[in-house]
Amino acid sequence: MVTSNLRYLRKKAGYTQAQLAEKLDIKRSLVGAYEEGRAEPKLSTLVNIAHLFSITLDELITTDLANTPAVGATPKATDGKLRVLAITVDGDDKENIELVPLKASAGYLNGYADPEFIEELPRFRLPMLGNSGTFRAFEISGDSMLPITSGTVIVGRYIEDWKTIKDGTPCIIVSQKEGVVFKRIYNKLQDAAVLRLHSDNPVYSPYELHVEDILEIWEAKSYISSTFPIADLSLDKLSSIVLDLQKEMQKLKKVD
Repeated sequence: MVTSNLRYLRKKAGYTQAQLAEKLDIKRSLVGAYEEGRAEPKLSTLVNIAHLFSITLDELITTDLANTPAVGATPKATDGKLRVLAITVDGDDKENIELVPLKASAGYLNGYADPEFIEELPRFRLPMLGNSGTFRAFEISGDSMLPITSGTVIVGRYIEDWKTIKDGTPCIIVSQKEGVVFKRIYNKLQDAAVLRLHSDNPVYSPYELHVEDILEIWEAKSYISSTFPIADLSLDKLSSIVLDLQKEMQKLKKVD
């Protein structure tokens, strides 16, 4: 019963074997062995499985959960707010990195939890990131995070527990209010239930985003860009150039 229940719970929650193994703090090969009946989980592992999916140990061991859909099968959210993460995997059950291009950013706000929407996104793999965590790539726009330029693709690792975010961490934040943005986070969740978002470009002022407005957070781990950094050009100089360009644009608008 445990064999079929574990497979059912994992698939209903949308976890790969690697994801479930990480959450249970066991090897991925063990998850496969449990699901195929080649090994039996320890009591401590059974308890962790039941806790993760909000079911009793008795239900996990004795109940056919696939035919009792009202029982559990939903992983707990670490901050009291349930978030469903849709993913895709390749033929070897390894997670892909889905790419959210600029033209799909607006649709992502409605389709981020829809497996069919995620399935339609371009996807790729970066072996150097390893198998620790779930990754997604977002194409950013604007100059708020110079010297990372508009059009750069930021690859982020999914953050499940937002309370663990350290001040100054660069992240992709997905929210209904701001859309998809790339900022540095300063964590004020415990004191005020908000995150303070800072741009690397000092032209842009920091602002706060309430936790209830946030859909997903992805910690920036890598980036892909077709624009190479300009040698010997400091952030202050870049900001000055941007300001000058903005002033020139204003002058041109007044002339028109």
